[in-house]
Amino acid sequence: MAADLEPLLDPASIAVVGASPDSWYSSRLMTNLLDYGFDGPVYPVNPGREEAWGRTCYDGIEDVPEVVDLVVVSVPREAAVDVVRSAADLGIPSALVITAGFAEADDRGRELQADLAEIAANTGIRVAGPNCIGLANMRSGTVLTSTCSRQPTPGNIALVSQSGALAFTTFYERATDEDIHFSHIVSTGNEADLGLADYVDYLAADPKVDVICTYIEGVDDPRRFVRVAAEAVRAGTPVLTVKVGRSATAEAATLSHTGSLTGDDEVWDAALESAGVERVSDIPDLISSASAVSAYEPPASDRVCVLSTSGGLASLLADFASMHDLVLPALAPETEQALIDMEGLLTFGELPNPVDIRGYGAEVLPEIADVVFADDNFDAYLLAIGLSGVDDRAARVAADIETIVQRTDAPVFVLWTGRKEPGDLPDPQPFERLREHVPLFYDPERCVEALATLAAAREKPEDVTVPSTRPGQLDDGSYPADSVLTWTEATGLLETAGISPVESTVVTDPESAAETAAAIGFPVVMKVDSRDVPHRKEVGGLVLDITSPDAAASAYATITDQVATTVHGASINGVVVQPAIDEGVEVLLGTRNDPGFGPVVTVGSGGTLVEQFDDRSMRLAPIDRAQAEAMLAETTLATRLTEAERSAVADLLVRVSDLVTSHPIDELDLNPVIVSEGDCAVVDALIRTR
Repeated sequence: MAADLEPLLDPASIAVVGASPDSWYSSRLMTNLLDYGFDGPVYPVNPGREEAWGRTCYDGIEDVPEVVDLVVVSVPREAAVDVVRSAADLGIPSALVITAGFAEADDRGRELQADLAEIAANTGIRVAGPNCIGLANMRSGTVLTSTCSRQPTPGNIALVSQSGALAFTTFYERATDEDIHFSHIVSTGNEADLGLADYVDYLAADPKVDVICTYIEGVDDPRRFVRVAAEAVRAGTPVLTVKVGRSATAEAATLSHTGSLTGDDEVWDAALESAGVERVSDIPDLISSASAVSAYEPPASDRVCVLSTSGGLASLLADFASMHDLVLPALAPETEQALIDMEGLLTFGELPNPVDIRGYGAEVLPEIADVVFADDNFDAYLLAIGLSGVDDRAARVAADIETIVQRTDAPVFVLWTGRKEPGDLPDPQPFERLREHVPLFYDPERCVEALATLAAAREKPEDVTVPSTRPGQLDDGSYPADSVLTWTEATGLLETAGISPVESTVVTDPESAAETAAAIGFPVVMKVDSRDVPHRKEVGGLVLDITSPDAAASAYATITDQVATTVHGASINGVVVQPAIDEGVEVLLGTRNDPGFGPVVTVGSGGTLVEQFDDRSMRLAPIDRAQAEAMLAETTLATRLTEAERSAVADLLVRVSDLVTSHPIDELDLNPVIVSEGDCAVVDALIRTR
């Protein structure tokens, strides 16, 4: 259930413990709270003072004349825990712990943070922080931070940030400079109790919040965040994020191809995509995309008409549109002809999209807009103005654009790349007046990315399922923990999930190898069976295309001798003999246990192609049949396999997903699976248990 954060984010009364005019932080916080519009009772608590800010100071929260909704704690860390405990005993529903020096500091700080978490769990008080720079509800004037430098203007964009300084000194200040305004800003601090997902869950239920922005450094339970974000998006509140850590790699060493292909950041990408959360590159992108999503409903399609006063800018925008999967359809013949015939628009010959209307086109923008708005080929529009934004001509162009935007229900994006330094006109300058009415962009790629983000909001996410990230124990205890399984163990485990590898036999001497190979039928493949040799080919543990009993006996000796020489001390259980399967498409199916997300499933091209091409798709496990089919559609397998073959692979993928969500498997690698004539032949398997 969503946490009740009303007393925290929209309190009727507040006590500030540690309020002192002599403290830079708490004095600024009190001043902002009183100056920026909060009209409820505010009680300073400071046993060293009788009065401050024209108000009575109380010795402790138990002396405050009412049970407040929120206690703000800005005292040394040892005392902070006692204050929160006392608040809980008094029935105060929420606490904002500004104090630093907890888990981010030292062992004692970690102990004290654990105490805060325990108090919250045992009493029900909801705790924001500690080590939290503050929060703000712009609609109610509840500004509880020292770093908000100016009076907030209420807006419809919510921000939840795991960086406090970025939240107020960067996100807030930069957005306000661009006339982009927030409804709420939350700095989550160390998240002893309330975390990122709690705030997103609460804000998504607010009908006045159009879009939620998040800045993520790390999440203890990322699956919960994915589920909450997906629910928000499905309910109509887009979630955008800047997730830092693209350079991080998986914490655990990986043996399989799957593990080496899915670093932590790739898993985040897959999880966010499945949840419908749009990941953007940096702070300006987040702000500009949020402003677009807040201003417009998503377009009915990705089809965009670009009108540019510069041919070079038009070409640049075409490249960015392609990079962000936006479509630029051709103008309808009648639209093209109408523009060519337009008086005052210096165009000649053909007019492709993007449309170069040249500088002269800025003089007849309303007429151009009427023509292209009548063309059914487009559901969104981008006006690129490569002219000065601070002269009399700019004033006319800005006024025309204001008129144009009112003539269509479709999104109209405005890119203005000309001069911004003020000239002789009085402030605000024309381009500044324009952004009061429409999202305005100055950077071509940022503009296109914002348009792509808005278009993506049209699609609702998949039905994201969130199982436990701690799967149960293996059924009978016969498989060793923290170990690579032998071929016999691996095939036995696969068969419990209804996955039958190709016919194979483990032999322990050359004579048995010859007899078994003959019984299977030539050609055969032979490979070492050893939990100490996960990658057989690299150490001479694999021989292909064996065509006679003598060759099989010789291969046995070669394999065992080579492995014993190369991998000192390797325990060799025998040699696997199986039929050679040469015809078909090689596919990789695998999973790995991500340190944060738990089981992740991957499918893509297998065999020798696995590391040569970025041809794979990932999801959090478990997946259902629809998700398996969606994964295949994201790879080249969609065109390389027949319908029956895709169906067989999708079925196998679901079985693999079910297996790893019910057993403690760290890595599973089926590579290759050879797919032919509607059948999946699992010819190799690597499984490592946790």
